[in-house]
Amino acid sequence: MLTYRRLFISILLITAFTVVSVARDKSVKFAYDVDFEMNFDNRELYKSAFSRSMTIFGARVTPSVGLAIAQPETDADHKVMIGVDVMKDFGGRTDRLLNEVTLYYRLQKDFGETEMTMYAGIFPRKKTDGEYSPAFFSDSLTFYDNNLEGLLLQFNRPKAHFEVACDWMGQYGNDSRERFMIFSSGEGRLASMLSLGYSAYMYHYANSDRHKGVVDNILINPYLRFDFGHMMNMQKFSMRFGWLQGLQNDREHASGYVFPGGGEFDLEVRNWNVGILNRMYYGTDLMPYYNSKDNTGTKYGPSLYMGDPFYRVYDNGTAGPGLYDRLEVFYEPDIKGSSKYLKIRLAAIFHFNGQKYCGTQQMVQLKFNLQELLVR
Repeated sequence: MLTYRRLFISILLITAFTVVSVARDKSVKFAYDVDFEMNFDNRELYKSAFSRSMTIFGARVTPSVGLAIAQPETDADHKVMIGVDVMKDFGGRTDRLLNEVTLYYRLQKDFGETEMTMYAGIFPRKKTDGEYSPAFFSDSLTFYDNNLEGLLLQFNRPKAHFEVACDWMGQYGNDSRERFMIFSSGEGRLASMLSLGYSAYMYHYANSDRHKGVVDNILINPYLRFDFGHMMNMQKFSMRFGWLQGLQNDREHASGYVFPGGGEFDLEVRNWNVGILNRMYYGTDLMPYYNSKDNTGTKYGPSLYMGDPFYRVYDNGTAGPGLYDRLEVFYEPDIKGSSKYLKIRLAAIFHFNGQKYCGTQQMVQLKFNLQELLVR
């Protein structure tokens, strides 16, 4: 295991090598970046069995250095970066600050009106720009699992964007299951107010030496989006109609695939930096194996399902379709045009299952990106 001292010396040596390389070749530049994030998430969910009441309060900083190489004759730019992900839960232990090492290669290349971007290695999750329902990835997952390990491909055009990624999440071992996820998202504008898009993942939850069995977890979300913000002279007035369709199979304990699913309607209204985002899902339990156990008695739970557990719909074992509603009221100030490099978000989220109020979250998020500030 890398110690802090060895890691610090390694980064110093790489930085020195980078500076020497820049001095020798004018097409090579010294690259650096710093991300900072603070997250406060107070969860008062005492009326729900889906998630417990608690407070997540912490911060992280992810500095990185490397080389940037421009190839104007081929419309390509290359970047190789190495860094550290330092994260601290406030009030927690101080001997586990080093969360992960980041190291990746990035390629940007233009093909006419299409811009392709590729990341390979261990890189921040924020490099993805697709839109995913909370049924895919929960708030806590995106904060604690900050990096992807694998590959990301993105294609951007004037009226469309598409991405596909592979995240290798677990290496086969005695207790560690082999796990990987392939996920993708895309959206294209069909008219000035109409877009067609989708998001999807295929999660392979395989076995280890001790834990037997394989579970296939697939989720697909096609949708139509209507955006009336420009017509109504507002920052945003968007409606999204989608369908969440699961395909899941516990090969060890089930007799075949199950197909949970339902419709999801999103409404977002924003003006003067104040907004309301309401997500309403009506359908069956998207996490039917959540409480299932493997041969060692270990519950699948959040290791199999990355999404918000409220999409289980019922917390009392009731079968059939049900309603989940998530209402978010938020404020995102834009301080003198700083929204690209400094994001501040204050939000209150209210959860309802059926006719029952389940609890609330109060959130304060602050995110800063140095690179976005430098390219202004």
